[in-house]
Amino acid sequence: MTALMTGELIKTRTTRTLFAYAASAVALAVGNALILILSKDLVTTADKQEAIAGLPVMLLLLGLVGAAGEYRHRTAAPAVLAAGRGRGRLLLARAGAYAVVGLAVGALTSAASLVVGLPLLGHEPGPGVGIGVILSVAAGNILGSALCAIMGVAAGALVRNQVVGVVGALILMFVVTPLLNLVNETAVAYSPLGAAVVLAGDPSVASLSRGGAALVLTAWVAAALLAALLAEQRRDLA
Repeated sequence: MTALMTGELIKTRTTRTLFAYAASAVALAVGNALILILSKDLVTTADKQEAIAGLPVMLLLLGLVGAAGEYRHRTAAPAVLAAGRGRGRLLLARAGAYAVVGLAVGALTSAASLVVGLPLLGHEPGPGVGIGVILSVAAGNILGSALCAIMGVAAGALVRNQVVGVVGALILMFVVTPLLNLVNETAVAYSPLGAAVVLAGDPSVASLSRGGAALVLTAWVAAALLAALLAEQRRDLA
């Protein structure tokens, strides 16, 4: 399994997709911090915490595009044959590789938002952001990024089409989740994207704790990965 993960990591880091998504994630994290801090006075600790929260859902798109790309470019079958370990083990190795990538990109986006956001938050009224809050937000964003990357791999293996997968993910992000939030603010925290937002440090969804969000998101990831593993065994790779 270690050799398979190493191979998937090498494959991932030698494509431009990773660097494009990493740059986009950093830019969005910095932009989110600037918009929230400069657009209004942030008085409470919760407001300031939201400003430095990360955006782990970007890693869902990265994992989805990477996994679905194996079928678009018809490299899925050769990869299984070359690995000689079965398609299920290869999918798990791919998920593990993207989890490592998620950890790295999550750490990068957290560092960027903190470097930009903390000096600006020092000029805001109200209490400052303590080291405990900073570490908690950073850890949640990094963990959430890794989990979202795994979910993206599972979704890519299920959908097998990059365009359909990305469009579906964007609809889920910008249409379904906001509508769910309007209908029931408590329920949205138990959705995969809602749990990822809470885990990343956004306190706007107050119905779920950070630890609870980690458990909810882990459950969604496990279910998606199990579904992908079952689908891999029943469908042709070509």
